[in-house]
Amino acid sequence: MTLSKLTKAGLIFGLTTSSLIFATSASATDASANTSLNKVVNAGQQINKSAAKSQQKVNVLTDKAQTKLQQFHVVTKEVDGLSVYNQQMQAQLDSQMTELAQLAKSMEEVSVIERQISPLMARMISTLDSFVSLDVPFLPSERTKRVEDLKTMMNRADIAVSEKFRRVLEAYQIEVDYGRTIEAYSGVLPIDGKKMDVDFLRIGRVSLVYQTRDGSRLGEWKQSSTGAKGQWQPLSQDYRLGINKALRIARKQLAPDLIMVPVSINETSTQAE
Repeated sequence: MTLSKLTKAGLIFGLTTSSLIFATSASATDASANTSLNKVVNAGQQINKSAAKSQQKVNVLTDKAQTKLQQFHVVTKEVDGLSVYNQQMQAQLDSQMTELAQLAKSMEEVSVIERQISPLMARMISTLDSFVSLDVPFLPSERTKRVEDLKTMMNRADIAVSEKFRRVLEAYQIEVDYGRTIEAYSGVLPIDGKKMDVDFLRIGRVSLVYQTRDGSRLGEWKQSSTGAKGQWQPLSQDYRLGINKALRIARKQLAPDLIMVPVSINETSTQAE
């Protein structure tokens, strides 16, 4: 079946009109879509900017949090160190308090000992004085001065009791050492009413002899067994060589060797080698 020209023309016009309407509608739809898309893009950009700002804030807060955390760890270590230090200090403090208590107790005891030791030292000095006066008379000036110095020291307030006691013991030790040493020294001795320069030889406390400088006279000290004061007695020239040798040994001019000297014990005289 064939269409008339008029029908074809109407059909073509209708299709054309429909196409135009569809195109117009599509154009309007595209424009609306573009506007919506722009809005979405702009909104997305705003969101990204806001997110970037938020992320920056988060980063700053994170850095601050990390810094605070590190500071917290440092402070925690310091606190732990201080805790250990305080424990050590407390232990030392406890030890010092214990020492203070012991010192206080010792001071109380010292005051008691001090009251007892002063009379003891006085008796020791008196005994030493008597001993020196009754002993073999070697180094009389030196030994007497030592005792007198001790007596003077006892009245001095600027010397501690401990130092006083040390000096008294030192004097006793010196006297003890005299008994086991050999010594030669020079001095002046009255002989037959004349003061003569002599060389003294002391061997412990068992022998004290003298020899004049020219070697012409020899003598020995005779200690009394009855408590009376001893005295000097002449000595035979037979001892001259032995005494000279002993003097040189005492002065460290000869090596130690056998010597022949008189020994005086309770008014008895023997020979010692």
